Amino acid sequence: MRVGDLRQVASVRRIVLDDGAERGVRALSFSTGGGLDFWVLTDRSMDIGTLSWQGVQLAWQTAAGFRAPALINPEDDGGRGFNRGFGGFLITCGLNHIRQPMNGEPLHGRLPFTPARLTGYGEEWERAEPTLFCEGEVVQSRYGGETLRLKRRIEAPIGGASMRILDTVENLGAEQVPQAILYHFNLGFPAIASGSTIELNGDRLLGPTELPDGGLMPARTWPTGGEGEARCVVKSPSNAGAAGLAVTFAFDTRTLGHLQVWHDLRKHAGVLSIEPCSSPFPEKGDGPPEALAPGERREYRLEVSLAGTPATAFAPNCQVVEKADGFLPNQ
Repeated sequence: MRVGDLRQVASVRRIVLDDGAERGVRALSFSTGGGLDFWVLTDRSMDIGTLSWQGVQLAWQTAAGFRAPALINPEDDGGRGFNRGFGGFLITCGLNHIRQPMNGEPLHGRLPFTPARLTGYGEEWERAEPTLFCEGEVVQSRYGGETLRLKRRIEAPIGGASMRILDTVENLGAEQVPQAILYHFNLGFPAIASGSTIELNGDRLLGPTELPDGGLMPARTWPTGGEGEARCVVKSPSNAGAAGLAVTFAFDTRTLGHLQVWHDLRKHAGVLSIEPCSSPFPEKGDGPPEALAPGERREYRLEVSLAGTPATAFAPNCQVVEKADGFLPNQ
């Protein structure tokens, strides 16, 4: 063996953020050894914070940072407290409500930013496909209301360029309840840039984009129904001479029958959201989410993979940092 510890090659390490509004947030730092590195935020529903490919950060981040759950109240701002913690590569929305506040439910439900119970993590070198993993569960419960448990496993092949999210939602309550879920994946520069395109199953949905632009695109939803796998690909140009970046989101259409896309490409925003989800817009008359009976379970499977070469913020003549007198190009 050429190393003293296999964690030199690939690892999952427990960390705790320790400054500002992020102080105390538990996380798991994944490094696949294949160019993919990301954080699973244990204290934020086991969602994904940072995500880097070939050393370049692709996840959208905001000035709020990965705010500790105790500092976020979903009922604030007229039921839009979600926006006080919005940021990172993935926020899982649900579990009985998604999208806009209505019928007493806040924006994107009550699951986001809930601390999880971590049940396992580490490196599985003995598997046919050596894998990094973590497992845990998050419970959304109200006496007299819903009791829904999300059990999550995240896997990343060692030496690879992908991750798998394997979720099971179970109704632990005594009554049938609506069950909805939306996977809010958020890409920032340079994963989304001038010239980016978005495709669903080979058909172009949007693009080429311009970054920045002056508009805010409202969320749009496309059906992906059936008994198979949908593939949404975000393609972005790279620096001269390099193959462009492709971020692929593949998901099971049996339980995620819709794809929602939204973006805000204005200055100081620059976010594109790819959102596989279980239901269309109830506020537009599309009906309520599908119910889950007591003891019933529903499984969700998604895979994110990366290919190509991302542009870098510090390439020659790449204008990224804005100053009072204009943009500061790389020197």
